[in-house]
Amino acid sequence: MKIIACCKAVPEEQDIIVLSNQELSFDKAKWKIGEYDLNALEAGKQIVATVGGTMTGLSVGGAVLKNSKLRKDILSRGPSDLTVVIDENNEISDSFEAAKALSVAIGQMGEYDLVICGTGSSDLYAQQVGNQLGALLDVAVVNSVSKITPEEGKITVERTLENEVEVLEIVLPAVISVTADVNLPTIPGMKDIIGAGKKKVTEMTIDWSDIAKSTEKVSDLAPLQKDRKMEILEGDSDEVIDALAQFLKKQIK
Repeated sequence: MKIIACCKAVPEEQDIIVLSNQELSFDKAKWKIGEYDLNALEAGKQIVATVGGTMTGLSVGGAVLKNSKLRKDILSRGPSDLTVVIDENNEISDSFEAAKALSVAIGQMGEYDLVICGTGSSDLYAQQVGNQLGALLDVAVVNSVSKITPEEGKITVERTLENEVEVLEIVLPAVISVTADVNLPTIPGMKDIIGAGKKKVTEMTIDWSDIAKSTEKVSDLAPLQKDRKMEILEGDSDEVIDALAQFLKKQIK
C-alpha cells in the first residue's frame, strides 16, 4: 500500500511571545510536528507494518521546512522518504489554501492508495484540511477516524461518535483524518533517528498561481489580558447564600 502522511510544522506554544502592542512574535519559537500529525504518521507506519508498502511524509509551508532537525524528526517516525513544498513568499493562511497546495503536490507525486491527515493542526485546529483535500482529489474522504483495519484494496475504519461507533468500509484511494484516539505515537529510538538522516528528502516546486488566496489576514493579535474578578464568600448560612445570589445577578446584567 502506498501511503502519504501529511504533517505541518507548528511553533512551540510556550515560545510565542505577546508584544506590548498585542502582536505575536514567533522569533524565538522552536518548530515541531503538530501533535495530531504524529497520530497520522503513526497510523501510516502501523499500516505499512501490517500489510506492507511505503509511506511518504508530505509537508507544505515556509522556510522552516528547511530545518534539518525538523525533517529528521518527521523521517524518524516511519516515512521512507519526505517531500516538502517550500515557498517563503506564499504564507498559507487557512485550511482551504493548505488543502489546495497539498492536492497540487499529491497530483505531482503520482499514484497513491491512502492519504492520512491529523484531525486538525495544533495551531489553527480548523479540522477541515482532510475533508477539503479529499474533495479536491475527488476520492472518498472520512474524518474523525479512531481505528483503521487495512485490507486488500480497501480499509475498514471506525468513527467514535457521541452515542455510537460507526464502522465504514472505504475503497481506495481515499483520504482520512485520524483522531488522537487512533493510536499512541511511539517515541523514535536511536536507530530510527540515525536512520532518518539517510532517508531521501525531495524539495518540490508547485505552481502557486493556481492557489488563489481565499482569505486575507487583517491582523494577528492576542486578546487583551484582564484581571480575573474574585469574590470570596465564606460560610453556608442563608445570608451568605443570598449574598452570592445577589452577586451573580449583578454579573448577568
